[in-house]
Amino acid sequence: MKQRLGLAAALLKDPELLILDEPTNGLDPAGMADMRVSIRRLASNGCTVLLSSHLLTEVGQICDRVGVLHRGRLVTETAVADLRSGGTLRVVADPLERARAHLESVLGAGRVRGDSGGLNVEIGADRAARINAELVGSGVSVSELRWQEPDLERTFLELTGGGTHGD
Repeated sequence: MKQRLGLAAALLKDPELLILDEPTNGLDPAGMADMRVSIRRLASNGCTVLLSSHLLTEVGQICDRVGVLHRGRLVTETAVADLRSGGTLRVVADPLERARAHLESVLGAGRVRGDSGGLNVEIGADRAARINAELVGSGVSVSELRWQEPDLERTFLELTGGGTHGD
C-alpha cells in the first residue's frame, strides 16, 4: 500500500519527470502487474520515468531504455531491445554429434556451441524452421528447437565484469 500511496502522492503534481526506486518492492504479484501497467501508462502519456531497480526482470518488462551503472560510472545506456539482441537458437537433437557436425558444415564451427545436452546456434530466429528441416533431412531427430534471448542479468554481469560479491 505504501508503494501505491507514494506513487499517487507523486502524481498529484503532474510531474514531467518521475523517479522511482524499486517501485514493485513488497507488492504481491497482482500489485506488481498493476504497478508495471501504471508506469507504462505514465510513460505513454508523456511523463519521463526514471526507474532504479536491481530486479532486472522488472526492468525488462517496464523499460524501453536502460542505463547500467557500475561503481558509480555509467557503463552503457541503450534500448532494452539492443541488450537482448544476439540471441541463440537452442537445439536438442539425437544424435547430437551428427546435428553438431551438420550445423557446423552449413553455418561454420564458430556459430555452434555445445553444452549439457544441446547446442546453441548463433543464427536468426527466422531461420529456425529451415534449420529444423535440414536436421531432419540429415537423419537427426529434433526434440527441442527454441529461440533464447539473452537475459538482462547475464548481460549486466558481462558489462560489469562478472559481478562478484562486493562489486
